[in-house]
Amino acid sequence: MSRIGKLPINIPAGVTVTVNNHIVTVKGPKGELTQQIDPMIDVTVDGNVCHVTRPNDEKEARSKHGLYRALIHNMVVGVSEGYKKTLELVGVGYRVENQGQILNFALGYTHPIYLALPPEVKVETKSERNQNPLVILESPDKQLLGQVCAKIRSFRKPEPYKGKGIKFQGEVLRRKAGKSAGK
Repeated sequence: MSRIGKLPINIPAGVTVTVNNHIVTVKGPKGELTQQIDPMIDVTVDGNVCHVTRPNDEKEARSKHGLYRALIHNMVVGVSEGYKKTLELVGVGYRVENQGQILNFALGYTHPIYLALPPEVKVETKSERNQNPLVILESPDKQLLGQVCAKIRSFRKPEPYKGKGIKFQGEVLRRKAGKSAGK
């Protein structure tokens, strides 16, 4: 039995989970999310607890059992509490500002980089004197939030020598020593 898949999903107050024709819909104070479930996996809702079960112990059923339980759990947490990620721009002259849902980056290239964010993601930028600029992203959809963060990070990945680039706040980078002095 899958250790993740057999765990029940507790549904907090104010959140409703409905299963209709292998589509799970989760509604809560932060929004509404839907997920299509494979027909071999059964999802049942008993009051404020949701259970995910599989019909047999075939390899495909075992792998999808834990996957769909985790996806539904992430949806429940997302619509009740939401997810938040903070990105930090490390480097001289690196700046970011937002006009609504459009982010404008200055990352040392010859041109600014513009990124239009999906409407489900809320953005806030902070630029304080003597501190690195921050991009704070919030969304009920964990997967979408991770994709947006990965896209932003891909503009200028942190490099191992000086640590310049876009990194997650609190992320520890593996640093390398520079050139050693000659004779």
